[in-house]
Amino acid sequence: MTVGTIHGVGLGPGAQDLMSVRADRLIRGARHIAYFRKAGKSGHARGIVDGLLHPDVVEFPMEYPVTTEIPLKDPRYNEILSDFYATCTAHLDGLAAAGEEVVVLCEGDPFFYGSFMHLHSRLRAPVKIVPGITGMSGAWTASGTPISWGDDVTTVLMATLPEEELARRIHDTNALVVMKIGRNLPKLRRAVEAAGKQDCAWLVEYATMADQRITPLGQADNVTAYFSILLIHGQGRRP
Repeated sequence: MTVGTIHGVGLGPGAQDLMSVRADRLIRGARHIAYFRKAGKSGHARGIVDGLLHPDVVEFPMEYPVTTEIPLKDPRYNEILSDFYATCTAHLDGLAAAGEEVVVLCEGDPFFYGSFMHLHSRLRAPVKIVPGITGMSGAWTASGTPISWGDDVTTVLMATLPEEELARRIHDTNALVVMKIGRNLPKLRRAVEAAGKQDCAWLVEYATMADQRITPLGQADNVTAYFSILLIHGQGRRP
């Protein structure tokens, strides 16, 4: 029997019409799809492809056993997630071994800070990747201003980093993207202020989606949506 392939398909930043032609074709033709979601939620990736799926598609929702319930530094966090990814991988490998083609829906790009990477490193079945527009690209496009010019150094940070490290890296870069904000907004705000860049920082929520919102950091709420990105635009060399 021919072994099937696991397709990690990038969906882009959220707007359905920003998916690639290849992603659209694979999704519409899929008989098996898999996607991550929080327990009790329908899943954002699943929502992006609503209306595109084959009537007979078999869905495999992969529900995170833990998100923010315990700290990242707690040893149980990695143990629980490692078991979860292993279980998901075993299911996908089983489908491929039976000759099935499986599309795994990936928000943004599969190889850029996404959960799919944890499957990719464990899968034994053949894997093909369909790249997608990253969320940060969608965010700076939504801002209407180029993110970097000339010799600008662009830094991508996670707001989960320690406050002192955030402040140092924000100070040292020309253009900035910060992801995974959520409950880390107060800490990030302090780090931006410590770096002296509070007057040029923007928060973009739900970039490219219907409820997109762009707010100066100083006016942002204390807790932001999961799909939030902080931007500081570079002002580098130009003709």
